[in-house]
Amino acid sequence: MSPRRIVVDDLMQREYSYELVAPTGRDFHPDFRPDLTPLEMLALGVFGGKYMTDCVEEFPKAWFRDAKLSSGRRDPSLNWFGVDASQPLSVWRARGWIHPDDPRGWFQWYCRYYYGRRMMGEDERQIGRWKAMRRHVAQLRRACDPGDRWCRPRQRQALLHWAYDSRKL
Repeated sequence: MSPRRIVVDDLMQREYSYELVAPTGRDFHPDFRPDLTPLEMLALGVFGGKYMTDCVEEFPKAWFRDAKLSSGRRDPSLNWFGVDASQPLSVWRARGWIHPDDPRGWFQWYCRYYYGRRMMGEDERQIGRWKAMRRHVAQLRRACDPGDRWCRPRQRQALLHWAYDSRKL
């Protein structure tokens, strides 16, 4: 695959460009095996429908065809579990979780990674953060009866935000 350059305006109102160097949805790091694609996450309902409303031009139109997006403020009723499971972006910034090239955070990184961008160092950092979410999977398995999809909905919604399909736990 020959690299393809993507140019976008980011949240900081600056032009940002990156190259797609891997095929969409393939050639992932061996430790990174998300259950859900960005398309599936957006269609299920994540981040109160507000996360990606200003960058739909950056990604394939199909990702947004069935996406649950909010035209106004964040709306937790759009989330699969109908609850708010997000921390404000200000918290993410204060904790140093935001890379300047992905000012929206982990999901923006994941969308770009899935799309084919690779960033040495940052990919490993974000994959490490994704792997750390597995503790919530273990907590759900200990606390909830198998098949009880509505046990701990906030924790399940948070896992959906990290591409873990908590509906199946």
